Amino acid sequence: MPTDTGSDQIFQLQEQVRQLKEAVVSHAVVDQAIGMIVVLGRVAPDQGWIILREVSQHTNIKLRDVAETILVWGRTGVMPPRIRAALEDTLDRQCPTHVPGRPAGALRPLSGPP
Repeated sequence: MPTDTGSDQIFQLQEQVRQLKEAVVSHAVVDQAIGMIVVLGRVAPDQGWIILREVSQHTNIKLRDVAETILVWGRTGVMPPRIRAALEDTLDRQCPTHVPGRPAGALRPLSGPP
């Protein structure tokens, strides 16, 4: 029985368009989360990417989901303790810094600028 190759091609193209749209949205979410890490963690953009990736790996949570959590945290101030701990640990390990007014070795605050 012959198949309708025109319909198959249309379906394949529609699926590719859907996947591309999803990728664009996902990329934007990740970029925004990296931006938050850069600003609040006072790190370079390439370090922001590394930090986001490490948090994803250490928590075993998809990178896009970690990025979304960081964006929600930026709007609400709420972050799951597991992700918060991994983010603080990764920031401290990747780029330790002393925040003025905090004891040496204390982690930088994630609630906003010190």
